[in-house]
Amino acid sequence: MMGSPLARVNVRADAWDLIWSFAHRVLVVNLGLAAATSPLLLALAVVSDPLGYPVFFGVLAAVVIGPAVAAGFAYLDDQGSFFRSYKRLAPRALLLSTLTLAAVGVLAADIAVLHNSMPGAALVPLLAVLGILALSIGLTMLANPDTPLRTAIYATVRRPHLTLLSLAVLAAAVVIVNQVPLAGLATVPGCALWVVQINGRIQLAGSTA
Repeated sequence: MMGSPLARVNVRADAWDLIWSFAHRVLVVNLGLAAATSPLLLALAVVSDPLGYPVFFGVLAAVVIGPAVAAGFAYLDDQGSFFRSYKRLAPRALLLSTLTLAAVGVLAADIAVLHNSMPGAALVPLLAVLGILALSIGLTMLANPDTPLRTAIYATVRRPHLTLLSLAVLAAAVVIVNQVPLAGLATVPGCALWVVQINGRIQLAGSTA
């Protein structure tokens, strides 16, 4: 009689517990993010050209994404249930996401206006870098609510490769969810937030500026 295939895998019992615990947390985060951001997902499904309504979708994204992402980070960090974390962190996360997306929106608008103008060749790269920094700093502070602004800025600039990796992972997650919404929402967002959270911890280690 053949035994279970898992019996042949040389992994300790506590390692399996860790794996299943991680998988459970990721699934809970995915479900929580899908529920919390459902107004935005529904609007994106209904409107054929979201880029034609930047203010509406910018405000809606700031309202639903920031608190949901902050709750996901807190749950992954074992700081309580997803929805209790959402309730506790929502006010600060809403303010932070609004400021972050407003800064990114202004910079994106400047890039759109300047990219064909004479000073655009010099200013557009600078504005793009500032947009990346603003988004990265916002993510760092969502993942680590007690982090002062100057520490988040220093940590983001100090290890730019981790900053770019986090943004690349999030961009890949967005693409996957856009291409295969149901499967993407069920599997990808929690893993992406976990990678961003780990990168943020590494960036913040020793950042005392």
